Amino acid sequence: MLHLHNFILMSNNLLHNESIPSTRKKIIVLGSGPNRIGQGIEFDYCCVHGLLAIKECGYEAIMVNCNPETVSTDFDMADKLYFEPVFWEHLWEIIELEQPEGVIVQLGGQTALKLSKRLHEKGIKIIGTSFDDMDIAEDRGRFSDLLKQLDIPYPEYGTAFTADEAIEVANKVGYPVLVRPSYVLGGQRMRIVINDEEVEKAVVSLLKHIPDNKILIDHFLDRCQEAEVDAIFDGENFHVMGVMEHIEPAGIHSGDSNAVLPAFNLSPLLVETMEYYSEKIARALHIKGLINIQFAIKGNKVYVIEANPRASRTTPFIAKAHQVPYLNIATKVMLGAAKLTDFTIEKKLEGYAIKEPVFSFDKFPGVSKELGPEMKSTGEAIRFIKDLRDPYFRTLYKERSMNLSK
Repeated sequence: MLHLHNFILMSNNLLHNESIPSTRKKIIVLGSGPNRIGQGIEFDYCCVHGLLAIKECGYEAIMVNCNPETVSTDFDMADKLYFEPVFWEHLWEIIELEQPEGVIVQLGGQTALKLSKRLHEKGIKIIGTSFDDMDIAEDRGRFSDLLKQLDIPYPEYGTAFTADEAIEVANKVGYPVLVRPSYVLGGQRMRIVINDEEVEKAVVSLLKHIPDNKILIDHFLDRCQEAEVDAIFDGENFHVMGVMEHIEPAGIHSGDSNAVLPAFNLSPLLVETMEYYSEKIARALHIKGLINIQFAIKGNKVYVIEANPRASRTTPFIAKAHQVPYLNIATKVMLGAAKLTDFTIEKKLEGYAIKEPVFSFDKFPGVSKELGPEMKSTGEAIRFIKDLRDPYFRTLYKERSMNLSK
């Protein structure tokens, strides 16, 4: 039976409001809502550990989420739970009632992050990285401009708002190109195309489903390796949680790729370059908390594809693999309650950890099983191996080599 003093239901149909605000200092954590492609149980892990860290820092921890399958919505996890859709109208009513010290958006995936603009406009404090700095990373065009200023390599790109403009940009940057919108979840509506006709078709489809969205046209780096870095920055100190190398070739969404921690086929120089670029970006964006950066490596040159100024799907994976409470540490950094130097971080991974995507094609027989830049996996698992002679890894790597040779 649920404890109603902790389990709060807000509804226009209710005349009585059960929620009585306390006099304590409060922090609100935004969850990711219902499970969907691009975000699911991984962000529940982030929210749970964030709530525990908030309590340890002496705040009242308030959770806003609407997924009954998650631990973050258990009645005894937060000091107070609002079981509500993660929409602005609901959040604003909660904020007006609770008057929190601030709101954490870094732990709930893209759904939570999208509410940062409304919070900023209303003058509500966003705990951790500021809205404008997060927006630079989210806006594909602004982020590419930042990389140019920092002298960090990135694929040639251009922006467009119509199909005609997109075709013009595609011819300028050179085919093949990746057509994608800004501010999307799980690679939604992203397409790799090779000619003007396909560009037009992709843009028309994109604008039909996501009207008025700015379209980014990237030159697609074919036949390259992909890797990603997850890190924490406290404004002074930078810590790399992990460098993961994807097994699948370029063009497959990171959520659908098998990935290995640590990198297994990249030279120390390339890994050091990725870490250097990551710190440079974190400092330029004034990150306070978590950041995930995606890389492409071609011809011994490292290119930055994108940056996510929040917890990524791989953050819990890395925390479990290394047996380090990274979400607890990152939350305390966001709150300004601690610096990275306050923690003794000892990574305990022996050998390698492989992130395995989980697909549900058997439940959706009409869905194409072909993988690409739009994510299709519905979860992930972790597999530990002692060394690269492991039969499972050798099979995966052999398949990758065959795909690259095509």
